[in-house]
Amino acid sequence: QVQLVESGGGLVQAGGSLRLSCAASGRTFRSYAMGWFRQAPGKEREFVARIIWSGGDTTYADSVKGRYTISRDNARNTVYLQMNSLKPEDTAVYYCAATTGRPAVRAFEYEYWGQGTQVTVSS
Repeated sequence: QVQLVESGGGLVQAGGSLRLSCAASGRTFRSYAMGWFRQAPGKEREFVARIIWSGGDTTYADSVKGRYTISRDNARNTVYLQMNSLKPEDTAVYYCAATTGRPAVRAFEYEYWGQGTQVTVSS
């Protein structure tokens, strides 16, 4: 199993940047594909980005492509989400997730979840 803890959320002006971190426990971090999801009030949880265990393959939602960058540091058991050019529409609770299965863009395919970190972008 793996335990995930997100951090780095906060309040930022439109056009600004934030860097989210997800610290993972366990000795099998390299075996997990990692993803970021977000959920706004009244909305379904949506895919944001994912990265395979090696960090060599990344996928982004169209809504964040070109603005967000997912990366991982296996030595530190940490995955990151760099968010630039933030928009009010990016406001949501952001969740880190992990799966030992096929790298996925659907929430139900992920086995483990963090508690979430709030990102609020003001206009």
